[in-house]
Amino acid sequence: MTGKKVLYVSSGVIPYLPDSDISTLSYSLPKMVNENGGQTRIFIPKYGLINDRRHQLHEVIRLSGMNLIIDDLDMPLIIKVASIPKEKMQVYFIDNDEYFKNRLLHSDAKKKLYKDNDERAIFFAKGVVETIKKLNWSPDIIHVHGWIAALMPLYIKEYYKDEPLFTNSKVITSLYANEFKENLNSKIVDKIKFDEIESETLSTLNDPTYENLFKLSVLHSDGVIVASDNVNESMIELANKHNKPVLKCGFKEGFEKEYLEFYNTKILN
Repeated sequence: MTGKKVLYVSSGVIPYLPDSDISTLSYSLPKMVNENGGQTRIFIPKYGLINDRRHQLHEVIRLSGMNLIIDDLDMPLIIKVASIPKEKMQVYFIDNDEYFKNRLLHSDAKKKLYKDNDERAIFFAKGVVETIKKLNWSPDIIHVHGWIAALMPLYIKEYYKDEPLFTNSKVITSLYANEFKENLNSKIVDKIKFDEIESETLSTLNDPTYENLFKLSVLHSDGVIVASDNVNESMIELANKHNKPVLKCGFKEGFEKEYLEFYNTKILN
């Protein structure tokens, strides 16, 4: 991995969110890449439960201040940054008062799914890319984790397909067991099409389930990782049908070595 750049786009990372498969891997994998000579950046949403003072977040003025258009609405993009204690790893936080301030991950305190989760995912994907553009940092691999990052492959391959920074970027989607069971907003396809994305794959989201969101992610990825148990088999079958390299790897001893080999031999070669 010497000299290679890996962008991790995730629903969360420890220590900013509780321990889970996603937050643990989003910590362990960048650490592994750094220890093997690579460079990493980590992006997560700035959920309301992340305490700025406790975790020493600060706004990066030169990266903030842009408005992103989401379904014909101007939504201000705020970028904050922090360093993971004892590790040389920076985490960038995508923030917006409407989508993330005082908000939890995907459901409110009463376990009710947020109606605008589709817009939150679009905003997150575009916010990450626009920030990477400002940083002028061209990733060799973009590795996405969690539902809110699941539109990233589509936007990289379609909306930003003419952006030189991503010409040679390879995208990996990690699959996890369901983070939620309810459907996303029924108008998600219309909101994506507002960005002039007309991919035939959007029909996958005519039924906007969690599994179909990730099927769309798989279709626009260059590799797939089955990262936890109880992943819907249809998502793995879809990856195999479209000849996507697949790694099945849970939290067993030496899992980092398997990821490293997958990066080097199946994605970067």
